[in-house]
Amino acid sequence: MKTTDKYVGLDVHKDTAVIAVAEGTREGEVRGYGSIPSDLQSLERVLRKLGGEGVRLHVVYEAGPTGFVLYRRLQQLKVECIVVEPSKTPQVKGVRQKTDRRDALQLARLHRAGELTAIHVPDAVDESIRDLNRARADAVHDLTRVKQRIKSFLLRQGCR
Repeated sequence: MKTTDKYVGLDVHKDTAVIAVAEGTREGEVRGYGSIPSDLQSLERVLRKLGGEGVRLHVVYEAGPTGFVLYRRLQQLKVECIVVEPSKTPQVKGVRQKTDRRDALQLARLHRAGELTAIHVPDAVDESIRDLNRARADAVHDLTRVKQRIKSFLLRQGCR
């Protein structure tokens, strides 16, 4: 049985994900699939429809505030997935209108062409340590700001 490739570009946000699919050959069609809720069950359902017997999926999405939960889930499902840095994604000169659909189409097209470079995705333990460090840094920053406000208030009241 012949295996065909499909390249799936995702533009993922908090509430929705826009999907585009590029057929495996260079002459293959690149089309928008649509928009779905960005929960994992909806995405799995769509990937099952796109995939199937004899179809190998290659998924790409841009790193962002949604984290790497999607990447880890696709790895569990044995679906090839890469995460790319948005600032390193090649942009077409002169295109000023930026929409989710266009972003997803561009990701699928560039992934099929091999133009994208994947970033290192930290494992869950490393990511939790990063989150802890960020939370601590935020707390220290907040504490410093509060101390400065209290000192300024006391100075205005004549207390040194």
